[in-house]
Formats: sequence, C-alpha cells, structure tokens
Amino acid sequence: MANVLANASDIEKLYEYGERLNESKDKSKNLKDYEGIIRAAKGSVKAKQLAAQLIPRFFKFFPSLSLQAVEAHFDLCEEYELPIRVQAIRGLPLLCKDTPEYVPKIVDVLGQLLPAEENVERDALNKALMCLVRQDTKASLTALFKHLQSTDEPHIDERVREQVLSFIKDKVFPLKAELLRPQEQMERHMTDLVKKSLPDCTGAEFKMFMDFLKTLSIFGDGASPERVQELTELIEQQADLIEEFNVSDGDHIDRLISCLYMALPFFKSGASNSKFLNYLNKHILPVVDKFPEERKLDVLKNLAECSPYTASQDSRQLLPAVVLLLKKYMPRKKTGEEMNFTYVECLLYTFHHLAYKTPNATNSLCGYKIVTGQPSDRLGEDFSDIYKDFCESRLTTVEDLARITMKKLNQGLPEHDKALAAAKTEEDKAIIRTKKQNTAAGLRTCNNILTMAQALRSKSPSFIGDGKITLSWKPVVKSPEPSTTVGSGKKRAATVANVPNNAANKKGRRDGGLQSPLVNQTSKGVHRGGKGGASGRRLSEHERGEGGAKNQFVSRSLQGLFRGGRTGGRGRGRGGYGRGRHYQ
Repeated sequence: MANVLANASDIEKLYEYGERLNESKDKSKNLKDYEGIIRAAKGSVKAKQLAAQLIPRFFKFFPSLSLQAVEAHFDLCEEYELPIRVQAIRGLPLLCKDTPEYVPKIVDVLGQLLPAEENVERDALNKALMCLVRQDTKASLTALFKHLQSTDEPHIDERVREQVLSFIKDKVFPLKAELLRPQEQMERHMTDLVKKSLPDCTGAEFKMFMDFLKTLSIFGDGASPERVQELTELIEQQADLIEEFNVSDGDHIDRLISCLYMALPFFKSGASNSKFLNYLNKHILPVVDKFPEERKLDVLKNLAECSPYTASQDSRQLLPAVVLLLKKYMPRKKTGEEMNFTYVECLLYTFHHLAYKTPNATNSLCGYKIVTGQPSDRLGEDFSDIYKDFCESRLTTVEDLARITMKKLNQGLPEHDKALAAAKTEEDKAIIRTKKQNTAAGLRTCNNILTMAQALRSKSPSFIGDGKITLSWKPVVKSPEPSTTVGSGKKRAATVANVPNNAANKKGRRDGGLQSPLVNQTSKGVHRGGKGGASGRRLSEHERGEGGAKNQFVSRSLQGLFRGGRTGGRGRGRGGYGRGRHYQ
C-alpha cells in the first residue's frame, strides 16, 4: 500500500513539474523541475512513461542538463515494459528538433535498437529514424553507415548490421530523389559512404550497392568516362586482382567470374578492361583447364563478352593464350578428338575481336600474311606449317563437325513438333518446349562457328570486329524487315551473322542487375564431335536455355563469391574483428 501511495505521489509531482514548466515564461529558471523529471526516469512504470513524454518536450531549455537528460531517455528506450520503450523511441527525434548536433548520436542509438522483435516497436524505430533522416540526411546517413563499416571493436552485433542495412535498402534508397539534395553533393557523399562499406560486405550486398550506385545521376546516362571507371575500379577491388591466384581457391574463382560479368556494362560504356584481362592472361587462362567445367565455361563466356572492348595493346598480349586454347579445343582431322562447341564459339569470337584490333599479331600465331608495314608483320618468316595446322586442319574439322551437328539438330526438330502435339500435360509440353529452345540454341552456336571459321580460311582473313555475331546465349533480336534479296545464283545463309547485334537491348541479371541466359544441353545423342562418334555440340549441364532456369550464373556465383569465414555471412579478418567477405 505504501508503494502505491509513493508511486501516486511521484506521478502527482511529475504533473506539477510539467504544469510549472508549461506556464513558465522563462523555463530555464525551472531547473529543479526538469531535474525532477529526469529523476522520474528511474521511478515507477507510470512515472517512466510520463517522463518519456516530458524529457523531450523541455529538453532544449536546459542545455546544462542535456547529457543527463539524454542518458536518462536512452535508459527508457531499453526498459522492459514495451509501452515505455515505444514512448521513449517516439520522443528521440524531439531531442534533435532544436538541437541538431544530437542527430548523429540519436541515429546511432536508433540503429542499435533496430533488431527489436515487437512490430509496434520496429514501426516506432523506423518512423523515428526517417524523421531524423529527413531532418539531417547527411549526418543521419553517416551515422547509419558506421554500422556497416569495418571496426576494430571486439564485439559486433551482426543483427544490428543486418537491420541497419535493411533500413537503408528499403527506406532510404527508394527515396534518394527526395533525400539526396543538393543532388550532386549528396550523391557524392552517399557514394563515399558506400565505398567505405564495400570491404566489409557480402556478395549480395556488394551487388545491391552497385545496383544502387548505377541509379545515381552522377553515374547515369551521359556520365563521364572517369565516373564509369570509378565504378569499374570498385569491382576490380572486389575481384582481388592484385592477389596471387590459387587454382584450388574456388571462392576466388567465383568472385573473379562474377565481378568480371558485373563489369561488362561498364566496359561497354568506355571503362578499361585492362586489369581484368591482364589478370586473366597471367593467372587464369594458363590454368583454366583445371577449373570445374562450369566455371571454365563462365570464364570463356565472360572473356568473349568483354573482348570487343579490349585495347590494341591488351589484344596483342592476350592473343597467344587465346590461340593456344583454340588449338586445344579445335581437333585436327582424323584424330578422334572431341570438341566442346561452346568453348570453340567463345574462343573464336574472342579471337576475331582481338585480332581485329591487332591483325598482324596473327601472322606468327596462325600463319597468316597480313601486311601493315610494321616490323611485327614478320613477313620474311615461314609460318606455313602453323597455317596448315590452324586453318587447313583444325578450322576445316570444326566446320565439318558444325555442319554434321546442324544436320542432326534440324532432323530432330520435326520430332519435337510431333512430341509437342502428342503431349497431354503442361509439364510434358514445357519439357518439350525447352528441348526445342535448346536445339535452337545449338543451331545458333553452330551457325556462329561456321560464320567465324569461314572468315578465317584465307591467308588474308577477314576478322569480325563489329556486332555481326550474336553469341548463342544472348537473346536473339530479329530484324523488323528482314531482307529477302540475295546475290545472283546464291542462297542467303541462315546464320547468326544475318541477325543484328542486340547489345543495346541486353537485359540485366537478377533484380535489376545483370542477367546471363545460358544455353542448356541438347538431346543426349548429340554431345560430342569427332571421328567414330556422334558429331555434335558438347553442351554441358550448366548451360541454360532461355526456356530453362534463367539467372543461374548469378544465383550460383552469389554463393561463395567473396572472402569469408563462417557460413551464412561475413568471415572475420584482421585479428578476428573485421568482417571478411563471403557470398551465401
């Protein structure tokens, strides 16, 4: 009974403190009243709830008590009773209304409270944070991003980091046009904050940050080459291009492949791919045969896609390794060697674009006789044996295998149509449609190989350095009005060279990001080409047709992309305190 009376007395005193402060014209003279309110934060439940309302209301009038008031209010935010916590959280923005210097500290505390379990509490936290973000965007974002950046503190609450990141992604990023004002200044500040967070992020977080940065006006359409290169350098840093390569390090392989793919749009926009290609040339291509097959194909596809944007000097340095791989994967006549058609398509495409930039480099590599007037033409040397091996033997065999495979694939098309007509369930129909799409992809691969191989069958070949070839795993865009005119006595070949390049229409993967439609395997009877076996395109199981599982490249590569330790998130580095990188 005595406690009840004491509590009632405390509540009555609080009301008196509040009334006197409301009525006072010079509230700074009511120091004792405000001290009484602060003391009430350690009183009964009702007293604490009332104190949570009164402390922010009169906070600005007592700067000499600001520290005690803020600490008392923070204690109320961690009270056991939910109503007290919610009331205190709602009052935090009021502490900053007339004292903006407290914004960073209050935002930091709100960020620490974000892992709250109660919906009403989380709602109050989000609203309080958004109120402060709108009041002082720069200070608020700076405080929030500190929860995402490297730290030397021995204990890091991963839940806080995840919830802060979720708040930034879901609440702040969508309002960038409203919040980032003045635009260029604030976009630059946001970019700097993101940069500081990248060494500590997971693979999925890195992709999310890069997707966001690309939406900023300073990196948008019409961005300067320096700005485009700035984003490319962020990807280069994540790819660890300064590290020694260990072929058994699957994490580094995945990270490299994904980062190279992520950088492709920037190469197209004018950024340099020199660092990536030099790393590939020095560390990757010499040991690519030791990669798992699916990773090997990813490397070759990425190499093909970035080859059109390669500088002449880099092309000259890279060509020997590409030719060496071509000779490995293009069999000679009558050897019974097998051929992976997709590998050959990737390498021929790369070869054409690199040779287009530095044609006379192919004289010593392939036995051509291209005259540029430079000493590097090496016209006085005899490379006839190299020419016979590369052109008369290997390219001829490749063309023969491609034609045989195309015949087999075309013969199978009517069977697909019959099977589709006879199919009774939607599941069966979907399987057959996928097979038809895979057959079409196989035909595109063979068409590409024929087009590129035929252009090389001369002492003075024609290197395809434009957009005439659409790689088989890329979406095919047909001409709106295809020409039906053909040369006299000639039949127009139905090759991919007749299809315009669709680079401008390339879609992104995943949620607004980068997408890589991969080609699925064809029927089991048409896998390998060579003497004594069924000739055809060797289509590995990880190549996906557009009708199959899309986005397999990214969804796979986002698992295990970045350096890391423990499963499910970030590993620890720097003495066990900083976060490493690990895609899960």
